[in-house]
Amino acid sequence: MNSFIKIGIVLSMVLLVASCANDKSPNYQYMPNMYESVGYETYQQVDFLPGGKEGQLPVENTIPRGWMPYNFANTPAGKELARLEASPLDSLQSEANLATGKELYDIYCGICHGNKGNGQGWLVKQEKILGVPSYDDAARNVTVGSTYHTMYYGLNSMGSYASQMNREELWQVAEYVMKLKEDL
Repeated sequence: MNSFIKIGIVLSMVLLVASCANDKSPNYQYMPNMYESVGYETYQQVDFLPGGKEGQLPVENTIPRGWMPYNFANTPAGKELARLEASPLDSLQSEANLATGKELYDIYCGICHGNKGNGQGWLVKQEKILGVPSYDDAARNVTVGSTYHTMYYGLNSMGSYASQMNREELWQVAEYVMKLKEDL
């Protein structure tokens, strides 16, 4: 008789637990924030962070890691000052710099300026864009510094390439442009 009571208690417990279970929704959540996170909007006022903002702005006068600010403004005066700047790349590795500059030039610049720098790239020949200058144009007074400035900020219909290439790669392309200018 005692065993029948024990089996009856266990069976009733199993039925009680099974009747409370629901496959469509979880039972009790011990840490609900892990399952249903609270959504915050950027820069929304919150109570638990210093300053009371979720996405805080960076500290003033700081720069992102690996990025160096450019010394010259995006103005005609800034371009004239940049014209006098020399390339900071190592002159002992000039062949390697020119080789890398050629690869990058062929990727980013050759489509418009042409592989020889004569302003006759594929897009110009197809008449998709017009007015691409040749590097040997004496009126332009192209220097390595002005080339870097132009690639960094862009000029007229040419956009900036500062987001596609890092500082060293921009200088390598600028040195390669000077080589193309000499060859024309």
